[in-house]
Parts: sequence; structure tokens; C-alpha cells
Amino acid sequence: MPQSIPWFTLLFLLALAVSLVMQLWLARRQVQHVAANRSAPPAHFSTRITLAAHQKAADYTIARTRLGMLDTVLDTIVLLALTLGGGLAALAVRADLLPVGTLWQDVLLVVAVTLLAALIGLPISWYRTFVIEERFGFNRMTLGLWLADLAKSAVLGALLGIPLLTLILWLMARAGTLWWLYAWLAWVAFQLLMLVLFPTVIAPLFNKFRPLADESLRARVERLLARCGFAAKGLFVMDGSRRSSHGNAYFTGFGAARRIVFFDTLLSRLQPEEIEAVLAHELGHFKLKHVVKRIAWFAAASLVLLALLGWLVGEPWFYAGLGVPVAPPRYGVALVLFMLALPVFTFLGAPLTSLYSRRHEFEADAYAAAHASGPALVAALVKLYEDNASTLTPDPLHSVFYDSHPPAAARIARLETSSA
Repeated sequence: MPQSIPWFTLLFLLALAVSLVMQLWLARRQVQHVAANRSAPPAHFSTRITLAAHQKAADYTIARTRLGMLDTVLDTIVLLALTLGGGLAALAVRADLLPVGTLWQDVLLVVAVTLLAALIGLPISWYRTFVIEERFGFNRMTLGLWLADLAKSAVLGALLGIPLLTLILWLMARAGTLWWLYAWLAWVAFQLLMLVLFPTVIAPLFNKFRPLADESLRARVERLLARCGFAAKGLFVMDGSRRSSHGNAYFTGFGAARRIVFFDTLLSRLQPEEIEAVLAHELGHFKLKHVVKRIAWFAAASLVLLALLGWLVGEPWFYAGLGVPVAPPRYGVALVLFMLALPVFTFLGAPLTSLYSRRHEFEADAYAAAHASGPALVAALVKLYEDNASTLTPDPLHSVFYDSHPPAAARIARLETSSA
């Protein structure tokens, strides 16, 4: 008589099917909606965006979405191969044969799965950079630079990630039933350390930063900072054009070490008052405590998830239901299974995250309009949407799931209403 399928396997397969079908359905909606609106820009943008730019954005969005569909299917195949297909179980058996202690067997198991997933994803990454980005005129990266970035990222990931991973696995095995609380404290401390190290240690490994040389623009920015009561250690320009023609600006750092970074591509495209308005938007995120709130929510979510893992690590059905029938607790295996399965069960919650982020974007826009210029921010946004080939006609439901920023029409309409 055939054995019945474990209940957790059925739950996992159901959640996976729902997640996969939803992602592909949303992507198909996006492609169809963007294609159906390709023939002309929205009426609100008819005098601001050329037809050629609108159609380029549509074609770019469709190409990226279709590649994303392939990536989604590939990720699902890899997930099933590692779990119910027996891939992780086979790797765990091989890790057990290594002539090292249990802790290092678990460390090497997690590293092996991470490397395997990264290698499988490389062709998609290459195609996105050297085919899609190249086709639409955005890519400026050479193959050598792409490979160098991969190598640097791998080394940096090993230097920073392996010690943290080792500590967490050690806590799982040695710190008792509250190991998840100690692991959470270590994780939060690590994230805060990254905020400190990123601007001065990590980011310069990939890009060159030089002080903002334009004295007129510097004076304008410093006046804005003074009006907003914001202290920054420096104003820097990053050589973003070395890799892409996309433009952006951001804040980085922690406390008194905060710095403002402009992409050189942004400075070459926007007028001084538009740059000021974009910067005021970013300042709004800090002054309205958005960054602190996001860090707090991230920390709270991490605590809940680690507590959940703390319970699952001792449950035999968790391992067996995902294709690894080992005697619990098996810390490295539990950690990998948790990281693999978690996105399957949380995908339907994506709109809540997007909604929270969108609210912050609207608030930051309002802050920029009050402390700089609403019309200048509108002009900057139109240029950025055009330069980055961001579609002005996303599918509403796809946008609810995936877009952390409100649609262009909604942002600009609200800005123009508040500036009227």
C-alpha cells in the first residue's frame, strides 16, 4: 500500500503552486497591460514624454518582465530539486562525510547551497546585463568588470557572511532553547555594522567617489540641508556611468557619518533645482523617520522569523515534509530549508510591504514640495522615468505586488495638486 504524502509536503506544494501561478499571472498581466498602452503616452504625459521614449519604456518593461518569468520558473525548479527532489539531502550526506566537526559540516553545507544557487542564477544575470540592458542602451559594463564585481562580491560575502553564519550555527547548537534570541541580537548588530562599513569600506570597492565639485550646486544643497536641519559628513559623486546610464541619488552611513551620494549620470541630466528637489525627497525619508521605522520593522520581522525557526528546528515533520528525512535537530539543514521555503509562504503578503513603502514615498514627496519645489520634483521625476525607461502604464495589480514606489501618474498628480 503506497505511503500517504506528509501533510507539510502537501501544504508546501500548495503554497508553491499558488505563489508560482500568481507570479506568472501577474507578469502576464503586466506584459499585456503595458503592450496594450504602448501606442501613446498617457494623456497626462502627452506633452512631457515623447512617443519614442514611451515605447522604449514599454519594450524595456516587457523584456525585463518576460525574463523575470523565466527566472521565476528556474527558481521553482531549483527549489523543488533541492527539497523534494533530494538535492539538499544528498548534499547533507556528503557534508557528514567531511573530516571536520559538526559545526563546520553545517557551515560548508550552507555555503555549498548558496554557491550552487548563485551559479545557477548567473546566466540570467548575464543575459539581463549584456542582452537586455545592452539592447536598450543602458549597459556600460564590460565582461571583465562584470566578472570582477562577481569576484569582489564573492570574497566580500565570504569575509562577512561566513563568520556571521558560523556564529548563528554555533548559537543554534550551544545556546539552548533561546538561541534564536541571541542569534537575532547578532543579526541586528551585523546589520548596524553594515550601515557603518558600507559608505567607507564596502562601496569604494566597487565605485569611485569624489567630492561634489560644482560650487554653485554645493551651495544650493548646503542651504537645503540647513533649512531641513540635516547634518551630512560629505557630498559625493559616484561614477555610476561606469556600469549603467541609469541615474540615482542616495544617503548612506549612520549617525554623524551620513553622506550624500549623487550618481554622475543624475547630475548630467537634471537641472540644479531638480537635483535639489530629488535630494529633498531623500531628506524627507530621514526627517520623517522612514529609515528608522524600516529598520525597526525589519528587526521585528527578523525576531519573529528566528523565533519560528527556533520552533521548527526540533520538528521532524519540517525536515521530512521538505524532502530531508533527518533526525532533528539538524541546524545547517534547518537553516537552509527555512531560507528556501520562506518566500513561498510569504509572497501573498507582498502588497502589505509595498503599501507601507508607497505611503512613505508620498510623504517624502510632500516633504520635498514643502522644502524645495514641487514643480521641480515633477520635472525631475519625468526625466528620471524617461531616462530609466520606467513604464508610465504598469498593470495596477502587478504594481501593488511589486512596486515599492507609487505609479508615476499617481505621484505626479498628487504633487501637482499640492503645488496648485
